[in-house]
Amino acid sequence: MIIIAGPCVIENEKVVFQVAQELKRLSELYPEFSFVFKSSFDKANRSSVKSFRGPGLEKGLEILSKVKEEFGLKITTDVHETWQVEPVSQVVDIIQIPAFLSRQTDLLVASAKTGKPVNVKKGQFLAPWDVKNVVEKLMYAGAKEYYITERGVSFGYNNLVVDFRSLVIMSSFTKVIFDATHSVQLPGGAGDKSSGQREFVLPLIRAAVAVGCDGIFMETHPDPDSALSDGPNMLPLNSLESVLETIQRIRNALSSYSTG
Repeated sequence: MIIIAGPCVIENEKVVFQVAQELKRLSELYPEFSFVFKSSFDKANRSSVKSFRGPGLEKGLEILSKVKEEFGLKITTDVHETWQVEPVSQVVDIIQIPAFLSRQTDLLVASAKTGKPVNVKKGQFLAPWDVKNVVEKLMYAGAKEYYITERGVSFGYNNLVVDFRSLVIMSSFTKVIFDATHSVQLPGGAGDKSSGQREFVLPLIRAAVAVGCDGIFMETHPDPDSALSDGPNMLPLNSLESVLETIQRIRNALSSYSTG
């Protein structure tokens, strides 16, 4: 079970290190999980041109390198353009493709050619069976390890829903991760920024783990209400341990059921 977690965007070293320190502690409590720290150096698709985007590539990779060195965690971050792929691949363990760019052939191919694992966020506009074409692009470019992350599908305006059948469908041709926090996002729901329904994160995690996903993606922050990006749908950092306990209990129950 892969656990990808971290603040949505790199706000500053203090927030990043606080989250990384907690992930390191939890990785020692839950050695059965594979922890990956995630944070973005640039949020290139914010609702408003005035929204905070992050520190940029150079400074962002510098901070992520410090996380890797100090805490020994695996790292992932988004790339938005092909020229970013090579410098990012020198730092991260997994390259992440944003949902809006999940069909961007050149970006997928460039990421796959680095030899790094690639995690593609499934576009809100894609059917689960359409993701097979994304996987074929990665395979064509030589990717040996790749994941698809479900993050809900557009349902009318400013709303996302999760069809849990997609986890089963996509698992027939790739490993599937469930994005619990973006799945409760309300895109553009606050006018010049997105809103969210944090109260539904844990119920959706329970469902995804019970269905049988290969990992959980969840953004977390020491104080989500003051976060500079995606605050309404992020988990409070102090609730992360109880979420992991819930995941483990469900996995144990599934294991007992399958062997009983």
